[in-house]
Amino acid sequence: MSLTSYGPRSFTTHRVGLRLAILLVMVAIAVGTLTFHTLEGWSILDSLYVTAQTVTTVGYGDMTPRTAYGRAFATIFMMVGVGVVLYALTSTVQSIVQSELVNTFGERRRSRRMSKLRNHFIICGAGRVGSHLVRSLLGREDKLIVIETDPQKVAELTDLGISVLVRDATLEETLREAGVEHAGGLAACLPDDADNVYVVLTARDLNPTLHIVARAAEEQAEAMVVMGFVAPILKKISDPTLRQRIESVIMTKFNLGHVFS
Repeated sequence: MSLTSYGPRSFTTHRVGLRLAILLVMVAIAVGTLTFHTLEGWSILDSLYVTAQTVTTVGYGDMTPRTAYGRAFATIFMMVGVGVVLYALTSTVQSIVQSELVNTFGERRRSRRMSKLRNHFIICGAGRVGSHLVRSLLGREDKLIVIETDPQKVAELTDLGISVLVRDATLEETLREAGVEHAGGLAACLPDDADNVYVVLTARDLNPTLHIVARAAEEQAEAMVVMGFVAPILKKISDPTLRQRIESVIMTKFNLGHVFS
């Protein structure tokens, strides 16, 4: 079950059709320009000018073919050239409309599937650490969601059949959309330590029993991550003496102030 299985093939088909339409227009203009230049003896610029008038059905009438062969070609080129331009316009509009429809239905389909996920694993960020986690969990991609905003990484993950949510992982609504309340685990692998701390704190608040791992490059950030893990647990300890001892150990280990009150 891939939450992004809708998109890649459809978008590829749209791009191919659009490229073909543009190529046909360019070929038509090139053929018309060279043929008018050869048959009528016009300059390349004048020939291009008449060709553009023909395929766009403008027809100013200031330059018209003088030879019989030129008029015969112009007659055929009018029908073929206009048809090519109409095909190009139709393909462009169709590509835009279909892309919007695919995005709309894809979002709804993804939301329905995410709402049904249980005990899945969420990876926030597909950088070096996140990508390593993704590779290690490829065997269970049906229960894996990656939150990423980089288009290149999104495309790579989608090609692998990974479910990708293109959102900001630091937002609470993003974690909710990924089903963090029902998830079994979460990995905060964003490149910025502050963002990882925020993800940890938000995820812990939304799902107190969630298994969380987090990337921390700086020692201070590591301490903040520990706070996110430990603070909710300490608040549930009824014995004040035990709670103070645990606080003391953590504050000494990470050189923190009194942050658990």
